[in-house]
Amino acid sequence: MILKVLLVVGIIALVYFIYKKSQSSAKNLKKEAKDRANDMVECATCGIYCELDDAILSANRYYCSKECLEKKR
Repeated sequence: MILKVLLVVGIIALVYFIYKKSQSSAKNLKKEAKDRANDMVECATCGIYCELDDAILSANRYYCSKECLEKKR
């Protein structure tokens, strides 16, 4: 009887720890995505700063818009 109780408690504890680990992993992924979204880069043509996600990368340089990219070509 005690063996069954210990087995049930062990399974519940295992499920709980797996759940908590997945929650903390999801939280870390959200934090990393938010931190990366705030990275700013300077436009090689006009010098303004724009978010990394919005910038255009060409020849290892960042541009804020297609117009700035065309000016450099």
